[in-house]
Amino acid sequence: MRKFIFAATVAVIASCNSTSSSNTQPTASDSATTPAPEVQQDVTYAYPVSYSSKFTTGDPKNSQAVLNIWKAFDNGDLASAKDYFADSVELHLSDGSVMHSVRDSVIAGVQGYRNTLSAVSSSIDAVAAIKSIDKNDEWALVWGLERDTHKNGKVDSISLQETWHFNKDGKADLMFQFAASPNPPKK
Repeated sequence: MRKFIFAATVAVIASCNSTSSSNTQPTASDSATTPAPEVQQDVTYAYPVSYSSKFTTGDPKNSQAVLNIWKAFDNGDLASAKDYFADSVELHLSDGSVMHSVRDSVIAGVQGYRNTLSAVSSSIDAVAAIKSIDKNDEWALVWGLERDTHKNGKVDSISLQETWHFNKDGKADLMFQFAASPNPPKK
């Protein structure tokens, strides 16, 4: 098992066209509180899209929550991130394993893995909150690098891409994680 940290990614990002109405001008207060609506063209894709191909900007609190979960993992204190999770959580990890249980059990399992490491340090390449327009679902996407120091002193790095789903209460209930080595294999 290469990685056990939180989550994965099912990032379905479709092509978008942003337009704004030519008859109305947004006020300063409108733009500060409400993002401009996005209008997407209907596009015919080479493959059927089973979930959605229509996304817009989502609630930035969701991407903030994901980064706070990452920080709690780095700090070795998953209990501090407990309130970001729904009562039931499903994690699809990069090694192919799936954890699906009540929040406290999932957190305890991830904490158990984190306790095998002496240090973790992450850096973030990108984070975005998105919303599926046709499904009315909130997601947060994160790309980053995790550096793990094992208790024997060995240091590993892994590039991660995670997609987190947030339920109607704003709690993370599903995560998909994909991983790759940041360094190509030596020949």
